[in-house]
Amino acid sequence: MPENNKPLRVLIVGAGIAGLATAISLTRVSDLDDLDIQLYEQAPELLEIGASIALSPNGMRTLEKLGVDNALTDEVGFRGPSGIPQIFRSIFMETLENESSHLCRHPQDVPNPRHHTTRFHRGHLHAALLKHVPQESIHLNKKMIRAEASDDGVELYFEDGTSAYGDILIGADGIKSRVRQSFNPDYKLFFSGKVFIRATFDASLVEGKIPGLPLDSAHWWGPEDNFFASRLGKHQYTTVGAYSDPRTREEIEKSITWDQKGDVEFFRNRYKNWHPIIKDLTELTPSVHLYPNYAGDALSTWVLASRVTLVGDAAHAHGGAFAAGGSLALDDALALGLSFKHVFKAFQPHTSVRPSEIRKVLELYNLTRKAHTDRLIQLVHGQITNKSTKPSTPEEAEAALVKRLRNRPNTDWLSEHDVEAAFAAAAQILDSNPASSQSDVSTSQGTNRITQTAAQLAQSKL
Repeated sequence: MPENNKPLRVLIVGAGIAGLATAISLTRVSDLDDLDIQLYEQAPELLEIGASIALSPNGMRTLEKLGVDNALTDEVGFRGPSGIPQIFRSIFMETLENESSHLCRHPQDVPNPRHHTTRFHRGHLHAALLKHVPQESIHLNKKMIRAEASDDGVELYFEDGTSAYGDILIGADGIKSRVRQSFNPDYKLFFSGKVFIRATFDASLVEGKIPGLPLDSAHWWGPEDNFFASRLGKHQYTTVGAYSDPRTREEIEKSITWDQKGDVEFFRNRYKNWHPIIKDLTELTPSVHLYPNYAGDALSTWVLASRVTLVGDAAHAHGGAFAAGGSLALDDALALGLSFKHVFKAFQPHTSVRPSEIRKVLELYNLTRKAHTDRLIQLVHGQITNKSTKPSTPEEAEAALVKRLRNRPNTDWLSEHDVEAAFAAAAQILDSNPASSQSDVSTSQGTNRITQTAAQLAQSKL
């Protein structure tokens, strides 16, 4: 495809879930044989590390479309027996199952059980994706210090003194993306006010030992703190506490690092007066790790330079709200593969690709995805800034919490997002008006246009 009979070289920074999914999508969805995909990962080895991760129906469908069938089995991921993603509870009342009609999708809305919300140990999902990426294309111990781009290509510079040159750069390097920072140095994250205490361990430590332990994933809400518990795939279990921390971002960064080992006694004391099931769960949790929660503003564009874009948390720093991060990253990957296919379909192997065509690929991807994730970031910002006043009595606290639970945003638009329909709508808009990509995606009018066109195209497939 490119000049000089060389394959188009795509550099991906980050070999996590977003990076691996992008490599798979560019290989399989684009239908392009002449791609040289190279991934650069700062870790010295790819281990099964991290905590739990959930994929909603859109994410599970995208895994299927990417051909990652080994991640769809009941062994690797856990689906609740009721088919409901999670049961919401408050510390003041019993299960809000009667409210579930507007809090989560019912099984009949997702007819294929393989597409039900599924919970994984993050390492197990990563390992499933890794089986579909050639090991020789992954370069470990490559901590990027900066990236540069010109009309002729992109270049990465690493801490070990080496560099890498390519035609397209994709930043899949997480919420603190160095790729994003290289082209947008003024971008700042902010601390959301929450720290997550996470644990994953063998399910035998809790199963059969706690009276009334829910079979489905359960999420308990308190006035400030939350608690989540669920089975995972491969007979794992997870407990997660989200507690409020009043410190500033600077103070948090000095005291807590990502994946830092935490104090399990602090975890137990924090929830000792909650529901007996929660108290029992914390007592049986063997160890915990800490994850301070950060978020950021929506970027003005994901086309950081004519040859550079982002996927996953690097593109949309939403702080993991609504457990949407994994599914969003997979949909990003699928949309990018579709964009490659759409723009480069007219090119034959070993023919030249103009820089303008590369930019068109990235603009199409930007138009497909950015409006959707901007909506989530706006919702997250609203939740962080709209802090209610602290109730003065237990009765007021109970009423406020129940109201907040029952008024929880309906996120069907996230879990049921049809990325292929959104892509088709964006392609239709961009092909009819090439100048629309930048202007339309940053306005509510443009967002509505994509959404309406996507809905019409999705309806036409029924």
